[in-house]
Amino acid sequence: MFDKGRHHRAKIGFVLLATEQTIEDDISQLCPKGVGAHFTRAWIEDSITVDSFNRHAGDLARAASTLLPDGSLDVICYGCTSGSLVIGEERVAAELTKGAPYAKPTSLIAAVIAALRAIGARRIAVATPYLEEINRREVQYLENAGFHVTGIRGLQLEKDSDMIRVSPEYLAEFAGQSDTPDSDALFISCGALRSLEIVDRLEQRLGKPVICSNQAMMWHVLRLAGISDRIEGYGQLLQHH
Repeated sequence: MFDKGRHHRAKIGFVLLATEQTIEDDISQLCPKGVGAHFTRAWIEDSITVDSFNRHAGDLARAASTLLPDGSLDVICYGCTSGSLVIGEERVAAELTKGAPYAKPTSLIAAVIAALRAIGARRIAVATPYLEEINRREVQYLENAGFHVTGIRGLQLEKDSDMIRVSPEYLAEFAGQSDTPDSDALFISCGALRSLEIVDRLEQRLGKPVICSNQAMMWHVLRLAGISDRIEGYGQLLQHH
């Protein structure tokens, strides 16, 4: 009577911000056949600041506990770049494990670091939508992980509801201008931005790898789940690594 179900290859959970409006579409677009993407949300106000993330962190375990409590989840990922670098990978992993102890925990910033290492980049130019208080934390986090940030530019947006409305055309221009000649790769930070739509063309224009948050996150969770599919059209990372 039973088979292995629709998601027989892997089941991956994502804990998103309550305000998030981009990640579910991007992940669904990238998800290989036989892999399930399962989403839940943790409370946060419509404000991307250090203080708002510190309040938000306490809801991660509860949110994680709502994802497939039958224990069938393979990987669980906290899907926010700025949130994971403010809260920290260790606490994020601990909170996710409280709620979903049977799944491998990870975070979006962990995915970005793994992706940058996979492509062999050491010198990174960064484009973000964030305020300076978040940008400073991002530079520190990346440099503590062994990278050199050659430059960082932010759009100085505080509201997640504004970040999701930055047009891909504007983002491509802003991100391209944020690159530096001495960088090995460009990183476009933030899962709320519609960066996935512009990765391929930016790589062709700049002649170097471009990493964006949702691309890196999907690559990372697939590899953690033992899925090695190559996905074309979204940059070198998913196509070759």
